[in-house]
Amino acid sequence: MAKQAKLSARPRSESGRNAVKQVRSRGGVPAVIYGSKDKPANLEVSRREIEALLSHAVGENILVDLEIEENGKKSNRLSLIQEVQHHPLRGDVLHVDFHAVSMTEKISANIVIEAFGEPDGVKNFGGLLEQSLRSITLKCLPQHLPELIRVDVSALKIGESIHVRDLPLPEGVEADEDADLTVFIVAEPTVAEEPAAAETPETPEVIKEKKPEAAAGSEEKK
Repeated sequence: MAKQAKLSARPRSESGRNAVKQVRSRGGVPAVIYGSKDKPANLEVSRREIEALLSHAVGENILVDLEIEENGKKSNRLSLIQEVQHHPLRGDVLHVDFHAVSMTEKISANIVIEAFGEPDGVKNFGGLLEQSLRSITLKCLPQHLPELIRVDVSALKIGESIHVRDLPLPEGVEADEDADLTVFIVAEPTVAEEPAAAETPETPEVIKEKKPEAAAGSEEKK
């Protein structure tokens, strides 16, 4: 299941480029929270805390208990990290989007699918494991959301496959995808065709011009 992490935040009233620079200069990261029944709100979170949280995450979906402090009072909002913007060169976190959720309402999230084990068809028969679906949309309550879906593919033989309906989903979690979609398949080994031997071109027959026969004797005298 997705681990629920705690993260401190505070409201951010400033807006504009200069305000964002001030937030970053004091070690903060601009953020926004939206969704649920509340209005979207601008926040500021600690760069150190959010980078530490992201560095230890197994999957892309992180359930966060945001502790928002305002005027000496604290309130908590459960949310999913929806999007993280990074600096294109340095990789620093530039902005974070939080999606507010409720523990009693189902959510949809895209979860990564990961294989483990070496398929029998690959190990013993030289096949190739192909993954057609890298992630899957799941529906569940926030507390049931898995970090990722790990699938044991070691029993797959040549030509065998695993479909969405075969995925080992946790209790309370359902796939919001076509059940017949192929996730993994072990394909037959590819054999490179040997290049055809180059045919030796036939030597064209050289036809020599026939020399005119010498006139027998001299021209008859009239």
